[in-house]
Amino acid sequence: MDVIQKIASELAVSQKQVSAAVTLLDEGATVPFIARYRKEVTGGLDDIQLRLLDERLIYLRELNARRKTILDSIDSQGKLTPALEQAIKDADTKTRLEDLYLPYKPKRRTKAQIAREAGLEPLADAVLDDRNCIPEQIAVAYINADNAVPDVAAALDGARQIIMERISEDAELVSTLRERIWQKGIVHSVVAKDKEADAAKFKDYFDFQEAINKIPSHRALALFRGRNENLLNLTLLPGKDEKEEHQLCAQIVARHIQVTDTGKVADAWLAETARFAWKVKLFTRIDLDLKQQLRETAELEAIRVFANNLKDLLLAAPAGPKATLGLDPGIRTGVKVAVVDPTGKLLATETIYPHAPRNQWDASIVTLAKLIAQHQVQLVSIGNGTGSRETDQLVADLMKQHKNLNFSKITVSEAGASVYSASELASKEFPDIDVSLRGAVSIARRLQDPLAELVKIEPKSIGVGQYQHDVNQIQLARGLEAVVEDCVNAVGVDVNTASAALLKQVSGLSSTISHNIVAFRDEQGAFKNRKQLKKVPRLGEKAYEQAAGFLRIMNGDNPLDASSVHPEAYPVIEDIVQRTGTQIHELLGKSAFLRNLKAADYINENFGLPTVTDILQELEKPGRDPRPEFKSVTFKAGIEKITDLKEGMSLDGVVTNVANFGAFVDIGVHQDGLVHISHLADVFVKDPREVVKTGDMVKVKVMEVDVARKRIALSMKKEATAESKGGKSDKADTQARKIQKPKLAGSAAPAQGSMADAFARALKK
Repeated sequence: MDVIQKIASELAVSQKQVSAAVTLLDEGATVPFIARYRKEVTGGLDDIQLRLLDERLIYLRELNARRKTILDSIDSQGKLTPALEQAIKDADTKTRLEDLYLPYKPKRRTKAQIAREAGLEPLADAVLDDRNCIPEQIAVAYINADNAVPDVAAALDGARQIIMERISEDAELVSTLRERIWQKGIVHSVVAKDKEADAAKFKDYFDFQEAINKIPSHRALALFRGRNENLLNLTLLPGKDEKEEHQLCAQIVARHIQVTDTGKVADAWLAETARFAWKVKLFTRIDLDLKQQLRETAELEAIRVFANNLKDLLLAAPAGPKATLGLDPGIRTGVKVAVVDPTGKLLATETIYPHAPRNQWDASIVTLAKLIAQHQVQLVSIGNGTGSRETDQLVADLMKQHKNLNFSKITVSEAGASVYSASELASKEFPDIDVSLRGAVSIARRLQDPLAELVKIEPKSIGVGQYQHDVNQIQLARGLEAVVEDCVNAVGVDVNTASAALLKQVSGLSSTISHNIVAFRDEQGAFKNRKQLKKVPRLGEKAYEQAAGFLRIMNGDNPLDASSVHPEAYPVIEDIVQRTGTQIHELLGKSAFLRNLKAADYINENFGLPTVTDILQELEKPGRDPRPEFKSVTFKAGIEKITDLKEGMSLDGVVTNVANFGAFVDIGVHQDGLVHISHLADVFVKDPREVVKTGDMVKVKVMEVDVARKRIALSMKKEATAESKGGKSDKADTQARKIQKPKLAGSAAPAQGSMADAFARALKK
């Protein structure tokens, strides 16, 4: 298979574009670098197209490697015909390849193989060749006690096993039937016997049916989890009328072996053989194949949803370089306190005990007031875990009692803070600080700059995905790492303040080079210009080329070093300076002047129109941050527990997670509520991300509260009332998105889609 041609067709771009991108990737270039600085080479492929290209390149190369292995294996057996070779070369999926290879694949000793060894293959051929024969009569000649064929029944059973194996290994027939069941099949789940109590969280699936090709990913993954925990029994039905569909599929198999007249004895025997082949061989295999296909499709969509949420969280608005006090709430164990300066450097730590059992409320306020005054704290960052609202009230009292202290309080997600606290990275960063206090440092820093702090945490520990432990971990890691890389490079990194963990995500920089940059900075002082980076050990020309444009040097020798203009393109700006008679510092930020320049006037043999256009846009807003302006949400006073909620309440909240069936919203009661997709807006919503994304501040209305199950149903509809609970629910039943009251948040799950959807979007674009 021509990989370049295939990808070009799927992405609806030219083969030249794909070939150029593949060459760059193979040379070690990263997606962010190619998308930003090699537009002329790839014909303007963007980061989304390049990510899809990279994924397909990996898949198709693996496919070609497997294809060669299969061709070599069949050829070594002396069974590779020209037709088979062509069919294998034309196979465009791994499933199709394996279907073709199955008859030639080394396998354990089957019943059919045993029958062949007993000399029964000629009997099978004889029945297939002469439909007017009487199988019982010709089978007499094959009775051989020495070959474990004591009678006619044994001989015919052996012949049947041979024919059944041939049928089950026919790639075309298997493909036809697999597609039929994918279109008609029904997944049916029931609760395992005597497991009703243990399976309470899967109550929606105690007797559940839905078309296999229409099950949303979050339901599919919930079903598989229930099955894996031995709480649900999962069955695939071939169609709505199980008996009739089995009969129809058996007839398809019979026609495949040309059974035309069951009035003939041989045809009647073969029709029964076809029925056995369908029920025993084909349907059993297709059942496994389609469940695996459902799972893989669901996993891909779950990873996509997780990646989208992670991107939104990483690109959340930074509060900026301000002295910040972080509070990691706790009840019995106390509230951990950490103060960091505007650059994130740790200044002080403390532990206070304002809550039961010590109840040192006033003393805690005194301690906090002292730290805030001493370090001129401008922001107080409060983790949203256990004790968050109580701690928020503590800070509110502090603000009332010390009005002279000018600071703001904000509640932030503390997801992953405990993971960071116990990590090797945190141990190296704060070797003398107790692990419990490191979480407070992380909570403070993630308010200043979410991206810089969250990159220190393994992405899947950040808590914006669902069923992340159930999906393919290699694909998940690859997908999330790509998101982190894209986000870091989209924002850019201040090389003089960034941690090694953040620098490691910059295009072209390895963990070793990142640590070398930090060590060089500590020894030599702040970098004055990008050229100095070349002096860092192991940071060679290739790494410099990849990284330089994404590394920022603020207040350095060259103002361009604080921009995203790559050093290799500085000659373009020098040309602009020379031809306009304007100094560089006079160009920066001068929108009116820059917009009068024609990009086409400054292109040359090295830099085309896309690059020059980007340069002029960057000069207009040098070092611009793509992240939104910082805002904060204030939770309603007095609403601290789920029991404080009442139907009809209007509250402010922040979106913590977005799934295909809706959005989870933190309203300050330690249990996120769910705004079902049908309650996100007054108009129909196909994709929740069209309306909200992780980190958004929203206004919601409480529609229903289930205290026992800790579930909260919310609505963002303008006309929503507690009485009008209509909407499409995520309740698992035979009719997906049936009209019901909004779904309560609780044991919800994420959604999934296929790679085909991604290509469709790329094509559409």
